[in-house]
Amino acid sequence: MLAAGAGTRFGGPKALAREPDGTPWMALAVRMLRAAGCDPVLIALGASADEARPLVPAGAQVVIVSDWSEGLSASLRAGLRAASALSAAAVLISPVDTPGATADAAIRVIDRAGVPLSAALARAVYAARPGHPVLIGRDHWTAIAQTLTGDSGAGAYLSAHDAIEVECGDLWSGADIDHR
Repeated sequence: MLAAGAGTRFGGPKALAREPDGTPWMALAVRMLRAAGCDPVLIALGASADEARPLVPAGAQVVIVSDWSEGLSASLRAGLRAASALSAAAVLISPVDTPGATADAAIRVIDRAGVPLSAALARAVYAARPGHPVLIGRDHWTAIAQTLTGDSGAGAYLSAHDAIEVECGDLWSGADIDHR
């Protein structure tokens, strides 16, 4: 889960965001990823990491992104680097700012990604608009990490390598929250 940014448009780090009932967005994201079968769950923290750490659900692993101010690319690189130490065939990437994300969408992306998962590239789309979660097979991790710069994620790589687009608009809106 990507949660390292400063959330400048949001008014503060989204890693600290909570639902009106007090539930941390990080808890919702971890719950969704676990319900989709993801284990372990890695959480990339950067801005306000010390304040965010107590909100990390038990069992989730924190990845500190020291260069978080470089943008999304730093978070994704750090997450891929941490995942490389695991035996996982693929990673499923979701940002913390999608508290409405459903496990059903994540499961659909995983199920339609293709096999072997290590070679797969798939992303959820909502009315044909790219969104999350995104599945990246291990075979692509190094190449993607080498293309990442600034505040851009893997979108250009996914497009250039014909990632499978998995329509999930019937499951939820796909909306990320950029403003309070």
